Amino acid sequence: MPSHLFADRPAPQPPERDAVEALINRTRLLRGDVDAVRRDTSVVDDDPQLRWQRALCELAVHQLDDLGEHLGQLRDGISDPADAGTVSEAAPRTTPEPSPGSLVGRVGSGEWNLLTDEVSWSDELYQIFGREPGTDPLSLDQLPSLLLAEDQPLLTTMVTDCLVDGRPMDGEFRILLPDGSIRTLHMMGEPVLDTDGCTASMWAVLRDVSRLRRSQHVVGRTRNALRSREERARAEHRVAVEFQEAVLPPWRGSLPVPGRGANGLDIAAHYQPSGSSDLIGGDWYDALPLPDGGTLLTVGDMTGHGVPATSAMAMLLGALRGMAVAGIAPGAVMGHLNQLIECSAQPALGSAVCCHFDPATNTLAWAQAGHPAPLLFRDGMGRPLPAPDGVLLGAASGVSYEQDQVNLLPGDVLLLHTDGLTRRNDRSACLDALIGLAPRFAQARTAQDCVRIVVEELGSTERLDDACVLVARVGA
Repeated sequence: MPSHLFADRPAPQPPERDAVEALINRTRLLRGDVDAVRRDTSVVDDDPQLRWQRALCELAVHQLDDLGEHLGQLRDGISDPADAGTVSEAAPRTTPEPSPGSLVGRVGSGEWNLLTDEVSWSDELYQIFGREPGTDPLSLDQLPSLLLAEDQPLLTTMVTDCLVDGRPMDGEFRILLPDGSIRTLHMMGEPVLDTDGCTASMWAVLRDVSRLRRSQHVVGRTRNALRSREERARAEHRVAVEFQEAVLPPWRGSLPVPGRGANGLDIAAHYQPSGSSDLIGGDWYDALPLPDGGTLLTVGDMTGHGVPATSAMAMLLGALRGMAVAGIAPGAVMGHLNQLIECSAQPALGSAVCCHFDPATNTLAWAQAGHPAPLLFRDGMGRPLPAPDGVLLGAASGVSYEQDQVNLLPGDVLLLHTDGLTRRNDRSACLDALIGLAPRFAQARTAQDCVRIVVEELGSTERLDDACVLVARVGA
């Protein structure tokens, strides 16, 4: 039903048919591109990010479908100049039947005459309200009865403002259909004035926006789920960082150890975060002077990230420190740590190196659990120490861990590290890169200089995991 025009309004000029056709083609191309993105977006039930992205794509497709159908109606209403006068009265133009769910069946119009109480509805408006064509259309007094109770005041206010104050109508409300389903309608209308400027009738266009609102609801719900997941991730990240800061040694860089110099150790360490600051792993390092005059040196890595990894790391490092202070040898320490994981309610898997340095004899006793062996640098050359047998912590029950011993010389540099120093956590690539630093270590004067060399060489690479480096230099 065409909109009524005031007498003083200029008649609008219809758009060019070619221009509308060009807009339709552009809309179709854009719709195809968006639909391709939607198909490429895989749906993972436990990933709110992907669900939200797909919901946005589906909403965009719905809106582009509506835009395309609007433009199609606009085009079909524009007469082609080449066809002007060629259609005879005997062959009237027919309108194709709308497809189910198309925009044609979701937009209708109506007019309510205040002078004659006559009501006129388009066929589409009957379809929108679920009423049979030919039945009496609803008056303005009857219309609110179809609305949900909480939406009735909104319609009453819109109609009153339109008829009394001459304001245009623009709002949405929900109706209850005869089959019990609920439909959301968007209503736009305006008063129609007579020659005296008084309101003679009200004209309105109603559009069924139920599909659009459902799509928007899905977008909102998935967006809220994504935000909730991000908030949980931030909270877990804070807890993981607090765990890590509370458990790792309070010293950073160089550690003063009694007996430093002759028959002592110069120790320095560094924690290198992953390329993504959101990934807090279970890597640890520690150096601890012991009651027997020796020094504990250890690094380790628990699998996983976040609170589970850092809490497991806190448990094992605390137990390791206690057993070292109690004088338990490194091989036995590894066995007890493995038993501790077996007894824990939360399953865990990790690797570790535990070393005990005796300054009186310059001997290093050490054991490992599925971890890269310490690297020994001497006279400008570097090599990994032969590794005693030892499986990953938590991988098997009732296993024993061998212990080995090596004599260190003044000026020797011992380097302990965790995986993650290289881009792909490639142990062979990491080993080759570290061994290649031997000539520079020979020129270094302190353990801190050696750590700085490692960070300069490998610290700038993009890593998938965090890493720890601990360097102990035997006093000359």
